Amino acid sequence: MKIYTNLLEQDFEAEKPDEKYVGDITYVWTDKGWLYLAGVEDLFNRELIGWKISDRITVDITLSTMDMAIGRRAPKEGLIFHSDRGSQYASNAYRELLKKYGIRQSMSRKGNCYDNACAESFFSTLKKDVIYGIRFKTKKETRKVIINYIEGFYNSRRLHSSLGYKLPREYINDYYKNEKKVA
Repeated sequence: MKIYTNLLEQDFEAEKPDEKYVGDITYVWTDKGWLYLAGVEDLFNRELIGWKISDRITVDITLSTMDMAIGRRAPKEGLIFHSDRGSQYASNAYRELLKKYGIRQSMSRKGNCYDNACAESFFSTLKKDVIYGIRFKTKKETRKVIINYIEGFYNSRRLHSSLGYKLPREYINDYYKNEKKVA
C-alpha cells in the first residue's frame, strides 16, 4: 500500500468549495454489533458531503463515500483529499478512484491525529450529540439516528464557529451569491 505526502499540513482553511476534502471512519456500537461510518467533509463549509454506514469496514465504505461526495459536488481536478493512513484509503481501488477524478491524495503523518483534526472533530461532535448515552438496540435504528443527524441537523441546522456561526449550506450559498455579483 502506498502512503502519500501530507499536502494539507494542518491547513484546514479553504478559499472556495471543493478545494480540500477530509475523510475518516468511525465505529458505532449497537446491541447487534459494530457499524462503521465513513465521511467526507468539505473544509470550505464544513459540510459532510459524502457518507456511508456499513456493517463492514472494507474499502467499499470509503469508495461509496467518495462516490457520494463526487456525485453531489462534481469537483474539478486538483482537489486535495486528506485522510489518515488506513488501509481503505491506501488501497489500490481508492487510489484509482481519486486518480480517475484528478483528486490529489494526502495522508496524515504516522500516528498524528491532529493532521486530520477536522474529520476527527466531526465524529467527536456526532458522538457527543447523539451516540454517547444511547443504547442502540438495532443497526436499523442506529442508521436512522445517524442519517437524521447528518442531513437533518449537522449540514442544515448546526451553526459552525469556523464559519462565523453560519450554517454549512448558508455559508456556501453566500459564497455562490457573491461569485455571481463579481462575475
